[in-house]
Amino acid sequence: MRRWLPRGLWMGLLHGGVQVGTDAVSVHSPGASPSLRYIALGLVVVAGVLWGALDTWRQLDGRGMVWFFAALVAGPLAGLVGVLGKSLFVDQTGVEALGAALTGGAAFTALLVLATAGVGMGLGNVLPQPKGSH
Repeated sequence: MRRWLPRGLWMGLLHGGVQVGTDAVSVHSPGASPSLRYIALGLVVVAGVLWGALDTWRQLDGRGMVWFFAALVAGPLAGLVGVLGKSLFVDQTGVEALGAALTGGAAFTALLVLATAGVGMGLGNVLPQPKGSH
């Protein structure tokens, strides 16, 4: 399996799930919404940074391109998961929301995944390398 596929799938599912969860909470408890959105977005950021750092620490070949392709997968997937989840669990969001989710929403998710993995790869360079590596 290509190394970018699981990264893209998991990051897309995570961000799509976070979108659905925060929207569900904001519908049922509007006062908790602003702080929860930052915490939920922080979860996605931490996941990307840690995974990017781990890839650098493990010295994954071509990790920059791996994360580039993962971001391209994660963006549209998060949009689809978000619209589907909102339509099923939150407010019966319709097909009309799909266009915005697959353009602006997907671009935001792709940039979020790529930027956080890039920061993680930068941090991974300062971690001590595993024994036996050169």
